[in-house]
Amino acid sequence: MNSQPASPTRRNFLVGAATMLGAGAMGIFPASAADAPESLREYAAKKGVLFGSAISNLQLRDAPYSSLLSEQCGIAVPENALKWAALRPTLASFDFSAGDALFQFAHFNNMLFRGHTLVWEQALPKWFQMTVNSVNARQIMLDHISQVVRHYAGKMHSWDVVNEAYRIEDGRPDGLKVTPWLQFIGPEYIEMAFHAAHEADPDAMLVYNENWLEPDDAIAEKKRQSVLAMLTNFRKRNVPIHALGTQSHIYAETNTTGPNYKRFLEQVSDLGLTILVTEMDIRDKQSNTDLGTRDRLIAKQYYDYLSFMLQFKALTAVLTWGLTDRYTWLAQAGSAAKGVPVRPLPYDEDLQPTPSWNAIRRAFEEAPGRSSRGGSA
Repeated sequence: MNSQPASPTRRNFLVGAATMLGAGAMGIFPASAADAPESLREYAAKKGVLFGSAISNLQLRDAPYSSLLSEQCGIAVPENALKWAALRPTLASFDFSAGDALFQFAHFNNMLFRGHTLVWEQALPKWFQMTVNSVNARQIMLDHISQVVRHYAGKMHSWDVVNEAYRIEDGRPDGLKVTPWLQFIGPEYIEMAFHAAHEADPDAMLVYNENWLEPDDAIAEKKRQSVLAMLTNFRKRNVPIHALGTQSHIYAETNTTGPNYKRFLEQVSDLGLTILVTEMDIRDKQSNTDLGTRDRLIAKQYYDYLSFMLQFKALTAVLTWGLTDRYTWLAQAGSAAKGVPVRPLPYDEDLQPTPSWNAIRRAFEEAPGRSSRGGSA
């Protein structure tokens, strides 16, 4: 992989897109008419929306990529640096060095910063399983939230307070996922976490973040209804929750703009909650197709999905889970077939814009404007 300049010229941008797409597809996702592509950050900001990406400390050692991030993003979120495994080397200690370095990068480049995530059953330190039990889990969780949120108080755009608390397949009537937090504390752990985060930083936007809300299928619909019931209950009782994060790790071939999902987002909006797309990337299930065909399929899903989401004025931010295929987690998590590269992000491995960049740009261009409830950068 050869690193390319972070700011491609319009000519290189068009030539690269034409090579991958062919002349016909250029009409579907035409390039910008400007002399050089504007940033996705700028296109989003024109409509009162934040655009950003997940980042990691290792990625920032890649100078061309860190330059690309600062150019394209108005908000950043750590991939792993603020998860328990990174922050808690021991029960008695905290290590904020990695998170602080990412915050400094974001601050230096005039980017807002999100926190991810305060409560999750994955990415836990090794000591957790041997130490945490039904007697001490509540206090350990509350102490963690208090210390971490206070450390970044006044610096965070938002926090993913609780992450992925629902899994219909676990068979509970309330739809909750069976996790150590549920087993040791009970269903009230979610509400407790939001109260603790709000106490530690009353000005931060507090987000419930969930995956697989988007598909048009029965499991996703049950999850949506379970999440909606929780959100409605919390709002009725003034639990300090301000936003829903819909992760949007989706497949190119999946219907993610169905009437049930639309109704769900309308109901979330009616609760007065902000909506964030927090972790978007798109993979495909193709195994024997050429890259041009696959790129068109993925770009179309980016355009269709974001155009659908941006119709909701409660939506104030779109973050992809990384900007370049060079560092995508999906390279390890699974691809269309063994040996077939995944191409889920707006830039390829050589930091050149893919057709998905244009699809995202076009969705922002065509979106209705809004006065952002989520801040600006």
